[in-house]
Amino acid sequence: MNIAKMMQQAKKMQENMAKMQEELAAMEIHGEAGGGMVKVTMCGDRSVRRIAIDDSLWQEQDKGLVEDLVTAAINHASQKVEEVAKQKQQGMMAGMPLPPGFSL
Repeated sequence: MNIAKMMQQAKKMQENMAKMQEELAAMEIHGEAGGGMVKVTMCGDRSVRRIAIDDSLWQEQDKGLVEDLVTAAINHASQKVEEVAKQKQQGMMAGMPLPPGFSL
């Protein structure tokens, strides 16, 4: 493979990565905890858009439980963002001649 072709592929990869990051940032991923009692909406860039807490949690007045469920819901959404990003990256990299074990 010649250097010019490698440079073209590198440029295309950069463009694809930028596009993927834009797509991820525009996505909304939902995470939840406590059987849906706490729901989090997170963008692909991991910024939290919304948190919805079921009214029944406020009646229990257990601050620690609410905090734990919010934390779990955020972590769930974050894990889902990571999975989506990996899937998009694998799709983008398909067909590109990269050395074995190479990952971005």
